[in-house]
Amino acid sequence: MKIAVSGKGGVGKTTFSAMLTVALAQSGRTVIALDADPDANLAAALGLPPEEHPTFLSDMTDLIKERTGAADAYGGYFKLNPKVDDIPDEFACKIGPIRLLALGGVTHGGDGCICPATALVKALLTHLIIGRQDALVMDMDAGIEHLGRGTTQSMDALVVVVDQGPWSQQTAQRVRALAADIGVRNLCAVANRVTDETDLDAIVASLEGVPLIGQLPYDTRLMAGVARHAGDGSLAPADAFVDALPAMQQILQGLKEAVAP
Repeated sequence: MKIAVSGKGGVGKTTFSAMLTVALAQSGRTVIALDADPDANLAAALGLPPEEHPTFLSDMTDLIKERTGAADAYGGYFKLNPKVDDIPDEFACKIGPIRLLALGGVTHGGDGCICPATALVKALLTHLIIGRQDALVMDMDAGIEHLGRGTTQSMDALVVVVDQGPWSQQTAQRVRALAADIGVRNLCAVANRVTDETDLDAIVASLEGVPLIGQLPYDTRLMAGVARHAGDGSLAPADAFVDALPAMQQILQGLKEAVAP
């Protein structure tokens, strides 16, 4: 599965991305977890201590210059198709069967321009989505700018995380419009932080046809992360994740049904 996750900031998008990553890893898959949110928190959600968080790809100046042939990291002539196939194995943080990468923010260059860092990021995304057989979980911000027309046809699904708040539902509608513009094949939603008072019918109505494939309960313990990094480098799911596993299995089943031919 190649799954992108979006949603309004604060809705639990990164927590869900980490839960999806762990659930896929526990099912026997090798998973690439890609933090494409400039406000990167996926490493923390997966239980990594700060000193073990991955370096942003956009900050690897020497690598960018080596692979793109640029005279500096942000200008001049450079390759638009740099070598990237070794990056997931050589530069990712390894947590058991999970490979964690962080893109970082590419903020240099003028509007409408492409810089060497952007070229490397785009080439890596194409490779991860099209060129590898691993499962991919891509934690994005509320926009979907990282997904271009050349890669979305190979994405299995885009999941937008919503909650009871009207702003998260407005973001879901904005993501829906953007997804339609670039040809995302399968768009679905997950309701997060659900309590007995949550009006799921109202959430479903607000999605205007975007299928709700599952729901996750409100659990403050998840704010501390969905896993712990064991001393041997393996993954130790947190108790809150274990308790939510039946809900995650339902969501995985919903994703399988959504992407089925």
